[in-house]
Amino acid sequence: MSRVLVAMSGGVDSSVTAALLKEKGYEVIGCTMKIFPDYEQPSKEEGGCCSLSAIEDARRVCRKLDIPHYTFNLKRQFQKKVIDNFVREYGQGRTPNPCVVCNNDIKFDILLRKALEIDADYLATGHYAIIEKDDKRDRYLLKKGVDEDKDQTYMLYGLNQFQLKHTLFPLGEKKKTEVRRRARELNLRVHDKPDSQEICFVPDNDYRRFLNENYPDISEPGPIYDTEGNKLGEHKGLHRYTIGQRRGLGISMPYPVYVVDIDTSNNSLTVGKNNEVFTKKMMVEDINWIVFSELRKKIEVGCKIRYNSPRVSATVYPGDEEVEVIFDQEQRAVTAGQSAVFYQGDLVVGGGIIK
Repeated sequence: MSRVLVAMSGGVDSSVTAALLKEKGYEVIGCTMKIFPDYEQPSKEEGGCCSLSAIEDARRVCRKLDIPHYTFNLKRQFQKKVIDNFVREYGQGRTPNPCVVCNNDIKFDILLRKALEIDADYLATGHYAIIEKDDKRDRYLLKKGVDEDKDQTYMLYGLNQFQLKHTLFPLGEKKKTEVRRRARELNLRVHDKPDSQEICFVPDNDYRRFLNENYPDISEPGPIYDTEGNKLGEHKGLHRYTIGQRRGLGISMPYPVYVVDIDTSNNSLTVGKNNEVFTKKMMVEDINWIVFSELRKKIEVGCKIRYNSPRVSATVYPGDEEVEVIFDQEQRAVTAGQSAVFYQGDLVVGGGIIK
């Protein structure tokens, strides 16, 4: 019998994941990560991912399923790998995606290693994605989940071959409606629990407040310029802004203006007209390839530059430390720090961080 450690957030997806694997004959062990820093610990009533109430919900589900449950204290690792990176990226004028970092450095690295330490064969999560072994390529592949609205491959492009080999995504072939129905059939209290939408360590989803209160030295006020170099006003700290932003600039112009550049070396913001927010190309670094081990020649892909953005046609050109991506049509607000993920059909070819 194969043993599997299931990462349980207290939500319906991970709960049904544990139930399905037990039904299939796996020896299932539930676990929840305790990751919140002390200064941002949510109250018991708040139901975000990995909050105190989420841990209790996961425990109840495990009791219902008659499987063991453990809580792993990963606060120190989460602070170093995810939160410090989040702060550092905003301090450098970039817009990070902490969920991608958490998957790469916490769930499928630290938590997977803990799974293997207890002689589990796999780590399982409630992500909507599909892992397949391609014997011809001799590689594990990552494919989109069947539920288009819930597909989470954008957040998972960083998984390497070892991680894919030891990971299970039981929900990849299911629709969210099926998952909630199965939870009701199992009489799980979390069957109608809302999905968590916020950044897990920022329960009110106000990252500006989080940075201002906990990291007041991250940025200082500085000048706002137009694209001709004329000073228009003062910004309130570069971490408050992202490429393409219009609201909250604190300046009055006879036409709409948007953030087109964030210059940390001069602590300045540049704004321009909407057409100046578009670009035809980008550089991408920290690449992880899934379909092959390295890119030897240019490839045509569907590219996502944000989690909720549609795929757009682009060509990726190989490089030593980074790749160049040329879009078929100009794209708006390509933002440094976000992930660019490359697809061919349902396959995730790979991805990296927009430079």
